[in-house]
Amino acid sequence: METMITTDGLSVGYENKTILSGVSLNIGRGEFVGIIGPNGAGKSTLVKTLRGMLAKRAGSVRIMDTDTSELTEREFARRVAYLQQHVEVSFGYTGRELVLAGRYPYMKWWQSESEEDERIAELCMQYTGVTEFADTPVQEVSGGQRQRILLAKVLAQQTPILFLDEPTTGLDMVYQEEIFRFCKRLCEAGKTVVMVVHELPLASRFCSRLVLVGNGRILADGKPDEVIREDVLSDAYHVPIAVVRHEATGSIEVWTKRGAVEEADDDVIRTICGDN
Repeated sequence: METMITTDGLSVGYENKTILSGVSLNIGRGEFVGIIGPNGAGKSTLVKTLRGMLAKRAGSVRIMDTDTSELTEREFARRVAYLQQHVEVSFGYTGRELVLAGRYPYMKWWQSESEEDERIAELCMQYTGVTEFADTPVQEVSGGQRQRILLAKVLAQQTPILFLDEPTTGLDMVYQEEIFRFCKRLCEAGKTVVMVVHELPLASRFCSRLVLVGNGRILADGKPDEVIREDVLSDAYHVPIAVVRHEATGSIEVWTKRGAVEEADDDVIRTICGDN
């Protein structure tokens, strides 16, 4: 398998704080890698560092056998498309205009979109099912429709690597599963996808590999069955976690066995409810 992303002894963080240390990964062509772990564990920070948006605190990152420090922004944008967690869209942009913005790595500053750029944008909108919103201002579509427009935008970059930072957050079940299906099919065609994800059942079903971060390091890295385990997840999330796999469907359920809310005494509950 051709290696697309390599990190060696990578440490990531921001300001004066290190979040993750000793991150060594080799991610190959066609892999669908889910980055999972508790809030604040460094998932988004790791992806931003891989993309070159945050400076490395130590170690190295290579994208397609080139150190990221040697890549210009345009070269980076031709290798990696990145859908960040929160995207601000200027008022008035239509779906088509937003998707066409994904073609910028291939255009000179004085150039406008060519017929080929428009064809690629149209195909990406067809793929994510948003052609009907091509002429609609993005502010007028639903959250799920907006996410699919943004996904079409990063696909229009035609990069071999795709980074997605929690692309399904806030979406209903149908849209969540749809985005995972899109990504799995892209990986089967040879694209490499790295996704920050909270939906463990979906990650287990669709990702080919999971990387679990927590406690300042990588806690597990392997196939979903090797990572979605009660002992491994309980260590990462610091609560007892149950994992049940349904034999008929192959899907999993994950939940905490007992939490602070259940353990609160009756006096605390009565006080919260205003009874004393």
